[in-house]
Amino acid sequence: MRIFKRMLRWALILAFTGLLLAVAAVGVAYWLIAPRLPSVAVLKDYHMQVPLKVLTADGKLIATFGETRRIPVAIANVPDRLKHAVLAAEDAEFYKHPGVDWHGIARAGWHVVTSGGDKGPGGSTITQQVARNFFLSPEKLYSRKLTEIFIALRMENELTKDQILELYLNKMFLGHRSYGVAAAAAYYYGKSLDQLTIAQCAMIASTFQLPSVVNPINSPKRGLGRRNWVLGQMLENHYITKAEHDQAVAEPNDAFPHEQPIEVDAPYLAEMVRLQAIERLGNDALTEGYVVKTTVVSSRQQQAVNAVRSGLVIYDQRHGWRGPEGHQELAPDASHDDYDRVLSSYTDISGMQPGIVTDVSATEASVYLGTREPVKLGMDAVRWARPYISDSRVGAAPKDVAEVLKRGDIVRLSRNDKGEWQLTQIPKAQAALASVNPEDGAVQAIVGGFNFLRSKFNRAVMAARQPGSSFKPYIYSAAFERGFNPASIVNDAPISLPDPSRPGGVWTPSNDDDKFDGPIRLREALVKSKNLVSVRLLDAIGVRYARDYVTRFGFALDALPANLSMALGTASVSPMSMARGYSVFANGGYLITPYFISEIDDRDGKAVYLANPARACRTCQERLLDTRPVGPPPPDTPATNGATVASASSSETPSASASTGVVLPADAHEGNKPPVLAPEVIDVRNDYLITSLMKDVVIRGTGAAVKVLGRDDLAGKTGSTNDHRDAWFAGFNGDLVTTVWVGFDDFSSLGRGEFGAKAALPIWIDYMGAALKDQPSTTLPMPPGISTVQINRSSGLPSDPGDPNSMPEMFKVEDVDRLRQQAQQQKEDPDQQHAYDIF
Repeated sequence: MRIFKRMLRWALILAFTGLLLAVAAVGVAYWLIAPRLPSVAVLKDYHMQVPLKVLTADGKLIATFGETRRIPVAIANVPDRLKHAVLAAEDAEFYKHPGVDWHGIARAGWHVVTSGGDKGPGGSTITQQVARNFFLSPEKLYSRKLTEIFIALRMENELTKDQILELYLNKMFLGHRSYGVAAAAAYYYGKSLDQLTIAQCAMIASTFQLPSVVNPINSPKRGLGRRNWVLGQMLENHYITKAEHDQAVAEPNDAFPHEQPIEVDAPYLAEMVRLQAIERLGNDALTEGYVVKTTVVSSRQQQAVNAVRSGLVIYDQRHGWRGPEGHQELAPDASHDDYDRVLSSYTDISGMQPGIVTDVSATEASVYLGTREPVKLGMDAVRWARPYISDSRVGAAPKDVAEVLKRGDIVRLSRNDKGEWQLTQIPKAQAALASVNPEDGAVQAIVGGFNFLRSKFNRAVMAARQPGSSFKPYIYSAAFERGFNPASIVNDAPISLPDPSRPGGVWTPSNDDDKFDGPIRLREALVKSKNLVSVRLLDAIGVRYARDYVTRFGFALDALPANLSMALGTASVSPMSMARGYSVFANGGYLITPYFISEIDDRDGKAVYLANPARACRTCQERLLDTRPVGPPPPDTPATNGATVASASSSETPSASASTGVVLPADAHEGNKPPVLAPEVIDVRNDYLITSLMKDVVIRGTGAAVKVLGRDDLAGKTGSTNDHRDAWFAGFNGDLVTTVWVGFDDFSSLGRGEFGAKAALPIWIDYMGAALKDQPSTTLPMPPGISTVQINRSSGLPSDPGDPNSMPEMFKVEDVDRLRQQAQQQKEDPDQQHAYDIF
């Protein structure tokens, strides 16, 4: 007995000594580690990484940017059944322990001893998991585990249990780039948290342990097993009843990927926003939950996309069938699985679905699209497919389906307006569309190409192309400032000019149709797009003057050629810069700057940026009191060339940037501030006269197809370049300016006869017809200082009463008396001509 007591005493002494040593060891460890422990106070205001979201002006989703899916949710908004599922799966004693489960740690320690050092399950509480995920690495080290314990104890001391659980539910990775329970619910089930069933809550809780391996999509069987175990734990901890448990266990796994739907097709705009957000907000732009509201209207954007794609397909089919995208020899007994393997490397492109031809006869072809049911194509579906020969030639129309398709051909199909499948092909040509509000430059729609995934080059803002005759209105405006008028006579006749850079040292420009009308009024010359008149006009006013004048429309001087070819549109411009220039005509003479971001909100919905663009504000009080003279824009106004419109590098001053091509204006300040006035760069009367000429272009000139829209407020100009490399149409009314370009990226010819009126104008008509549908007519009123006078059609001078060859024409009032004197002098001396009349 005495021996037993002695042994017991020594055992107690040893145990107490061991305890003291353990406490001392922990104390020493804490003393060594404490200085390096992070402050857990930062968790009280911790911002989870949330992707950047881009919206249209009417709140439709354009894109999200960021590596993670996360939807932060407050603990009060997490339903109890989900909290209970997570607690049952991960830490049922969470609300009872001090942050560390000592029994769990003891079990883990015993496992290490008995297994010979295997660092298996660590017995970590939810608090410890939060500590590890926020502050530590996942590597299994004893020192890391000890640090984790100390941080967990600190967290329990400084944060409430609900705060810790909220961090846990929002922070943890749950598979498929989803972080947090709300993102997981949205991805796996397409639901918000309050819509989840008990079984779905348990499934989400089951992914916390091994999210990449055990989740309802990657491993549905293991996921179901883990889910049912979680349901058992919920029952054991009295979170659910036996009936609820049994019902949940019987519920099938109905999870499948639910990507957040993109509501508006605007990838080129989305990329512009991403670049601008990074430039303005720094590296946190894509992770701090910012919401960017753009100026683009969703309906107009989709109309623009549809118009561009439809126009390119029509152009492409006009030039013939280039053949299948590929060909695969098929075995006679090829199965659907064989077809799927062939099609696995092809993706849908702008609604053009890839398919493989499985059977062909003279009257019909069967095409497999991956739907397990073949699509039947008759002769009507392939009738357009005349074989391509060159950019200007196609072969004979096919007589039967077998002339076009062969078994094993990989082709594209799309649905027509009636929903019927048609043979199609991806266009090789490209197009761009830029549409802005002329009042302040707000971008209404932008399309940078046929398909963003095939080509990310944004032709709407980055292309540097020749605008052809669509540039002529700027030259005419410069001429009207130098004394010319709509009735001025200029000779449309052949001309030869010295040019050492050309063969023979002579430049001999010509009209598109190689025809000449002789002396012609400027109004008619623009309506008929007479090249030789424009050359003579530019020569008369001087290239230097014209270049300086054209910069008033926002163009950079170095983008304008310093020779007479500028009259034919050989400048380097982008569709957006042309839209900006035409906005001057549309708004009464004011130079606006296109912009596409109207507001940026933080994750709490507070605006951190508001656009404050310069406005035309033609009738506002501030404009009426503005005494600045009409003239060139101020030096700090961003100019544009083919690659850039403008951008903002600071909160106040715009500066050139090639990253996005469009300006992000200065921040608006709180309070009722007067509007920022855009500079008045051309006289309103000059503007009105040029617009009247461009209205005639769409009534009876090269843009006459616009009449199909049945509106009286539209004006514009076609444009084509040498060898039909570029096709343009730029046009507007008082509310909307739109420019369309069509061409090849490698500057190949679009083909004989592919003028702006044929290749670009149909796209413009489709878009503007839809964008302006049910909108009232909007045009600038005739300004003071304009007079309408009867003129002689031949001379362009005021006519006598009763002249059968007279017609009305508009002039600046100060020109009328001078022209009447010239008419009287010509009447007295018919041989006398004005200098510009015989030029």
